[in-house]
Amino acid sequence: MENLLIDFYELTMGQGYFNKKMQNEVAYFDLFFRRVPDKGSFVIANGVKKCLEYLQNFSFSDSDIDYLKSLGRFTEPYMDYLKTVKFTGDMWAVEDGTVVFANEPVITIKAPLLEAQLVETALLLHFNRSSLITTKASRIIRSAEGRGVMEFGTRRAQGTEAAVDGALDAYIAGAIGTACTLTGKKYGVPVIGTMAHSFVQSFETEYEAFRAYAESFPNTCTLLVDTYNTLESGMVNAIKVYNEVLKPMGKTLKGIRIDSGDLAYLSKKARKMLDEAGLSDTKIVASNSLDENIIKSLIQQGAPI
Repeated sequence: MENLLIDFYELTMGQGYFNKKMQNEVAYFDLFFRRVPDKGSFVIANGVKKCLEYLQNFSFSDSDIDYLKSLGRFTEPYMDYLKTVKFTGDMWAVEDGTVVFANEPVITIKAPLLEAQLVETALLLHFNRSSLITTKASRIIRSAEGRGVMEFGTRRAQGTEAAVDGALDAYIAGAIGTACTLTGKKYGVPVIGTMAHSFVQSFETEYEAFRAYAESFPNTCTLLVDTYNTLESGMVNAIKVYNEVLKPMGKTLKGIRIDSGDLAYLSKKARKMLDEAGLSDTKIVASNSLDENIIKSLIQQGAPI
């Protein structure tokens, strides 16, 4: 764990406390937020477990101390103190998943003053990031009114940790799974994914792409139907592959996915085509940066997603 993940002023304040022999005075720090983002009314607390793990492992390595010494800003006695510092205080917190509100403590730290000061940055980081993602994911999931929501945020995440842990944060909020394979390995979150447009475009025809996928995954076949023309090509070929490949195997078409265009209109037309083909149980999946507002609009329009 990177314990120099600290705002530099935590360390300069620490030097001041140390010089005045204040480092062991007992202090209480409350972690709270002043407003709920995006005009929301509450936040789903998350990141508390990560905060606890951070406190349990807090220390500075020899290379950390060497770097701080190289800055020429700190005294030798202070550096000797940081070599041995551990977190010896107490932490009180709400549980991950708790509904919390602005201007109320969600984590309270009681510790020697210098220790409490040094851990401030990381605690804010872990709580703020995880709570932000979990709260946003919760809004999206609640807007879906019981429909399954999948997390596909890895390629847009701000770094590796944000991708891996962000997928976990969304799962905690109620997402049914994630596209991030590493999150599945690390945390046991169900992994979900079928195909991209590049797969369809890699074959001579859309039909050949769908057939290859159906033959590879007959039990879980979901086909991406909007690469060329959703209704005149994608849906036609999806139904053809069902009749010529899946049905003779005793399998069905699990789903079709629409990733572009007027999702409400296309899903209604696709639903009619599926029903007429005897595929009333085939699900329609929609994707492409859907948020709670778009999902609410789709439901209001009667989209059969």
